[in-house]
Amino acid sequence: MESNRSLLLAHTVSPEWSCALCNKLETRLPSGAVENAVTPAETRASIEATEMLVVGQLEPEWLDHARRLKLVQSLWAGVDMYPRDDIEEAGVSMANAAGVHAQPIAEQVLGYMLQFERGLREAMVNHRRGVWESIRGGELGTKTVGIIGVGAIGSRVAELASAFGMETIGTKRDTSTTPDALDEVFPAEEYHKLLTRAEYVVVACPLTDQTEHLLGIDEFRLMNRDSVLINVARGEIVDQDDLVRALQYGLIDGAALDVFEEEPLPADSLLWDLSNVVVTPHMAWTTSETTERWADLIADNYRALADNTPADITNRVL
Repeated sequence: MESNRSLLLAHTVSPEWSCALCNKLETRLPSGAVENAVTPAETRASIEATEMLVVGQLEPEWLDHARRLKLVQSLWAGVDMYPRDDIEEAGVSMANAAGVHAQPIAEQVLGYMLQFERGLREAMVNHRRGVWESIRGGELGTKTVGIIGVGAIGSRVAELASAFGMETIGTKRDTSTTPDALDEVFPAEEYHKLLTRAEYVVVACPLTDQTEHLLGIDEFRLMNRDSVLINVARGEIVDQDDLVRALQYGLIDGAALDVFEEEPLPADSLLWDLSNVVVTPHMAWTTSETTERWADLIADNYRALADNTPADITNRVL
């Protein structure tokens, strides 16, 4: 693979990340191999000579001009937002960033659980009010966490939860292999069994036609009234209107949400006003270490293309 302009960071990679990522890639790849497009015009001008394209989002028309393109590398684990049929028709491979964000997301899930379990939300409210009031919290070690979608993120959640002594159960499309930290696994279609047992339900599965609005009012009725829903996957997996109803009427105890059906979350959303909801701005995936993991993944896949060994592409989805 030619080193000159063979790897392009499209302008859809946020400038917040692209400069740092470009700098890290330049220490891992041959001189001149990396080009960082800042504008749509720069992406369009460079894409014809590009063999590996790193994207935040991808415009389908780029594929009409990317005559040498061999691999689209997404910076996200989910690929539901990409024109996968167009990529496949163009004869181009695609890889995602599964696993890159597992550690920070799993840590945030533990943070959510601790907020609810130890009464930290109430303590912070009292702090702002200047009120000294005793709060009796619980212990995570006596609770069960149910993970819908035990992939890289779900597996890391299970590992951290297990370290707290929690019972860990989850769903997995392929149950022939199970992470050591998972106490019990169910096939993906049997997720209802998990809902009836877990005090904390973590949504970590990809968004597909099958998982869109996977959780609605019927599912919330199955959950324990003292249970908490945590969504770090995609907002569309949860019927947001039904979730608001479940929270308002006490079908579940609370929710911690990092993803939403519409982002940013509209100012008039009732989720802002509910006292039993923690809202964070789709931030669970991001830390200062993220670019290091991205750079390692991209460099590994670059070398797989350079060596003409596509079977060695990490996280290949097409």
